[in-house]
Amino acid sequence: MTKLKQFLKQETVLAVAAALAVVSAFFVRPDAAYLGYIDWRTLAILFSLMTVMAGLRRQGVFDRMGRALLALSGGTLQLVLVLVGLCFFGSMFITNDVALLTFVPFTFAVLDSMGGEMRQKLALPVVCMQTVAANLGSMLTPIGNPQNLYLYGKSGMGMGAFVALMLPYSLASLVMLVAWAVLVCRGQRSGSGPFLESRQNAPSSRRIIGMYGVLFVVCLLAVMRVLPYGAALAAVLLAALAADRDTLGGVDYSLLLTFVAFFIFIGNLGRIPAFSSWLQGIIAGREVLVSVLASQVTSNVPAALLLSGFTQNTQALIIGTNLGGLGTLIASMASLISYRQIAREEPEGKGKYFALFTLSNVVFLAALLGLWAVLSL
Repeated sequence: MTKLKQFLKQETVLAVAAALAVVSAFFVRPDAAYLGYIDWRTLAILFSLMTVMAGLRRQGVFDRMGRALLALSGGTLQLVLVLVGLCFFGSMFITNDVALLTFVPFTFAVLDSMGGEMRQKLALPVVCMQTVAANLGSMLTPIGNPQNLYLYGKSGMGMGAFVALMLPYSLASLVMLVAWAVLVCRGQRSGSGPFLESRQNAPSSRRIIGMYGVLFVVCLLAVMRVLPYGAALAAVLLAALAADRDTLGGVDYSLLLTFVAFFIFIGNLGRIPAFSSWLQGIIAGREVLVSVLASQVTSNVPAALLLSGFTQNTQALIIGTNLGGLGTLIASMASLISYRQIAREEPEGKGKYFALFTLSNVVFLAALLGLWAVLSL
């Protein structure tokens, strides 16, 4: 019973998705059509990308990149801009989850080197900014987060068209993040030097890093439909098994299973005429707002999977689920990574962080929805 409770706590989204899939199976009995529900392309590319990112992270590539950029910073404002920028720009290519898993602990190490007073002043606002930045930066590319990869494949858009669709929101987000950093850093001074001098690189293998670099290019070619996704999957799987088998244990298999469960649930809902007609009536013409609202209670990945089965306006879902990653703590599951780190490093500041996180997310969401309204005129 204890293990079950622990599993439900750690994998709440997967548990809910599995329960929904099982319940829906009572209304639509399992048959051969179930296999047609699953988007194998999304699963294959998602697994491939997660494997590559896990491998590069284990080799310390992102940590080294962060410290190299940090070495160029001078005052506190530059330091904060680097830390936040790592999450914003990094999430475009290494996903918002990996960006936060890598750079939030890195941030605490940097702040520790600056003394207790600076850590106390900067920890909560900087980690909050990093979380917002990772969720906003990841919306620019199809590989930035799982729902983008899925919706990109479903839409049939080209890479350029996808980036052009989200570029105005990314640029506006960057301007707001810089303004926020300036506001936070007024009157502060830097103390980052000792960290950079004393920190030692973890051992890594150039051969493994080079292998994952090549595999990342292979994954991008599969995303852009230049290579078959099956070929990319086979290349990643065989290379990891041959040269870096332990990395396969770092893949988020619960996310893949969550996708499968939601595919089954959504496929079954589509075969229930009454529910299908009802949801299509609600979402028609309101895709952006409905997906933003749905993301607040289900997170943006399940919202994208659910709503995509009941509208053809995939571009509106791309905008809505990306903006919907802002708002509540669960609007983007990646936000929980930062919250857990805060709970571990600054347990007395959890309440203050939650309040700051919620306020900042509401402000950013309102601003970006305003931009969407203007662009939609």
